[in-house]
Amino acid sequence: MKILFYGDSITDMGRDREENTPAFSYGVGYPLFVAGTLYSENANEYKLVNRGISGNRVVDLYARIKQDVWNHAPDVWSILIGVNDVWHEIEHNNGVDIERWENIYRLMIQETKERFPNMKIIVCEPFVLEGPSTCGEERFKKFLEIKKYAQVAKRIAEDNGLYFLPLQERFDKAAKTQDATYYLYDGVHPAPAGAKLIADAWLELFKTEVL
Repeated sequence: MKILFYGDSITDMGRDREENTPAFSYGVGYPLFVAGTLYSENANEYKLVNRGISGNRVVDLYARIKQDVWNHAPDVWSILIGVNDVWHEIEHNNGVDIERWENIYRLMIQETKERFPNMKIIVCEPFVLEGPSTCGEERFKKFLEIKKYAQVAKRIAEDNGLYFLPLQERFDKAAKTQDATYYLYDGVHPAPAGAKLIADAWLELFKTEVL
């Protein structure tokens, strides 16, 4: 079973771009934790591929979908996108508004389902916590727009019969027991505990519903 992780820097997390070094191709984020678990349970059953690229917005995922998803023809496609569509608007006035975000996300799903009707697709919820990159009352209010994108992501999953992985509530709950930066070191990118949190949630969904 081939599993492909698709997204931005939260998925990328410094992955090796060299195809001939698979042991180091997962980066230090949640794909590494998932790979460690699945490979240790059954090394011959799975092949995991990380195709996260730092800085990507949904428009960037759509632009490279043929090369980085369709050409791999995964059995399971896991998508995590959304934070840069908000963040890039805050920083550079180059984000993707929510209506356009939904249209492009739906187009990406529709075209993939037409080509691969048996592909299982996991839509992961984008998330945010207060941290060095998101702090400040007014600034954090702008980042909280991500929650609206998360609602759209859930609706897209429901409308298309896809699997939806909720993550924001898990991070909110975790941040009540430890400082938020213990999980998202800057409010966006996972520290080891945050990467493990995502991986544990992903594996729970995968084993109980996807398999």
